[in-house]
Amino acid sequence: MPNRLAHETSPYLLQHADNPVDWWPWSAEAFEEARKANKPVLLSVGYSSCHWCHVMAHESFEDQATADYLNEHFVSVKVDREERPDVDAVYMEAVQAATGQGGWPMTVFLTPDAEPFYFGTYFPPAPRHGSPSFRQVLEGVRAAWADRRDEVAEVAGKIVKDLSGREISYGDAHTPGEEELAQALLGLTREYDPQRGGFGGAPKFPPSMVIEFLLRHHARTGSEGALQMAVDTCERMARGGIYDQLGGGFARYSVDREWVVPHFEKMLYDNALLCRVYAHLWRSTGSELARRVALETADFMVRELRTNEGGFASALDADSDDGTGKHVEGAYYVWTPQQLTDVLGEEDARLAGHCFGVTEEGTFEHGQSVLQLPQQDVLFDADKIASIRERLLRKRDERPAPGRDDKIVAAWNGLAIAALAETGAYFDRPDLVEAAVGAADLLVRLHLDEQARLARTSKDGQVGAHTGVLEDYADVAEGFLALASVTGEGVWLEFAGFLLDHVLVRFVDAETGSLYDTAADAEKLIRRPQDPTDNATPSGWTAAAGALLSYAAQTGAEPHRTAAERALGVVKALGPRVPRFIGWGLAVAEALLDGPREVAIVGPALDDPATKTLHRTALLGSAPGAVVAVGAAESDEFPLLADRPLVGGEPTAYVCRNFTCDAPTTDPERLRTALSS
Repeated sequence: MPNRLAHETSPYLLQHADNPVDWWPWSAEAFEEARKANKPVLLSVGYSSCHWCHVMAHESFEDQATADYLNEHFVSVKVDREERPDVDAVYMEAVQAATGQGGWPMTVFLTPDAEPFYFGTYFPPAPRHGSPSFRQVLEGVRAAWADRRDEVAEVAGKIVKDLSGREISYGDAHTPGEEELAQALLGLTREYDPQRGGFGGAPKFPPSMVIEFLLRHHARTGSEGALQMAVDTCERMARGGIYDQLGGGFARYSVDREWVVPHFEKMLYDNALLCRVYAHLWRSTGSELARRVALETADFMVRELRTNEGGFASALDADSDDGTGKHVEGAYYVWTPQQLTDVLGEEDARLAGHCFGVTEEGTFEHGQSVLQLPQQDVLFDADKIASIRERLLRKRDERPAPGRDDKIVAAWNGLAIAALAETGAYFDRPDLVEAAVGAADLLVRLHLDEQARLARTSKDGQVGAHTGVLEDYADVAEGFLALASVTGEGVWLEFAGFLLDHVLVRFVDAETGSLYDTAADAEKLIRRPQDPTDNATPSGWTAAAGALLSYAAQTGAEPHRTAAERALGVVKALGPRVPRFIGWGLAVAEALLDGPREVAIVGPALDDPATKTLHRTALLGSAPGAVVAVGAAESDEFPLLADRPLVGGEPTAYVCRNFTCDAPTTDPERLRTALSS
């Protein structure tokens, strides 16, 4: 019989709807039940494409004996971290503070007042490698609750007091300048892996936000070292197993330093960020590899993640049926030499094995290999490799596909909108721009209410119950601003303004300029979360700074510019110390130091060839964070177009920054020069 999760919209919660555990969703009712029953709360946090979440669910939450014990002694609450990032952030901070590490599944025991007192992540069904079994943990917590309640209350109180004292405020700091950005670059150079690309050791994550900083820093200063780190990292990732060499798109991370073996789940946010990174890399260098990867990643998102409603699903699972009924990580993606031969014949299989690094020993498990592209493309016949790719992809499509989390997350769709809009514009792919417009339409139609308040999620056309957090407002505004620049439709600028007004009123501390991850009127947790550092996506704090800065450049809105500058005080403080973890903030700081530049393109019509040429030239300019407005000379859709006449009756470009404008030009080459220095 299904439990209470059967009525939820989250795919992750629905995966647990048939567990014998009497799960509750996160709710006031769950904690009231714990108070009435005088029981502690088990909080279990995960997400649908999390491999070890599935493992713990199978081992423990689907086990009747474990469920019976939980149901007798605990009130069990299940949370989708992607749906409730605020709940996840607060308790993950507690887990990391107490244990020095964190991850998912996250297992936290709470009092009925939601105060944490015992923590962990994955617990096995039997003691293993020094870790107690889940049943032992449950019995220990139950005994402590029954026999040492005062001690439990004291521990919980100390933890809550410690968390509540961790307010972050850098609003009085100045904005970062040349010195801080140079120190950040030096710090990144020290952590850079010159042999393999990327930063740090294993596991190795795609450093999307850091690469954006490196590209902008090169564009503004000419630093060849910054560009080389970006180029080499992008090439190593694109040639590694973390990139799907057949279908395009990136896996979550590499378990090794060489980018060979990925954790196979594919997340929308990674692919949106990396699609944009490779498009920007092509814009900076003209790299054919960057062009191919940007387009293949965009096509992957549209082909495999777009939903019937026009938005983009959250993720594809790492696990899938291996053909024998067992769910195995990576089963959909890996190959043996014999499998290549079965599809391609012996001669082409030998070529494919050499090209894609498929060996008898294997690079993964059980003699299987993850496809890579370790050799330079010029060593192989391009048409032959394209044919091999097509045949292997067609055969792979016959395998049981990984599950898809169809939840629409506002923030991640905002990132996808920006990536698809720009990639479509750069490479003359109007279908990609249309896909971006479709996702933006869905967010406006379904996720925005009459007060322009944003819902975090939806699924199958049904909006979720949870309100948007800071990253939702910031990333959706970023997507709308990119869409406005690409399409010349001022309505997207207007919608971005609505969202950013909410940021100013509901997320910014008026006294300090600091930002919080949740709105002032959001559900009160044991602490109001705030974190200026990047994780898998840009922090809401610095994403908001970037969107506020771009909107101010488009509109001249001084409150938005001031808020962006105050928010960047955190980059001045943290950039030189931990540059890997504040990459997007560093990228925004580059835009601030460059102006950012404001480009107005006026012409008789958007489809006029000369206007289109100037518009495309403006979009391809590498000046950090430059904003572009395009429209008719008499248009009132963009403030930047006001009082900008045609010159000599010809389409004209105006470039300004810091209250100073260049002479208007009708020459695309002069415009290109103005945006590349």
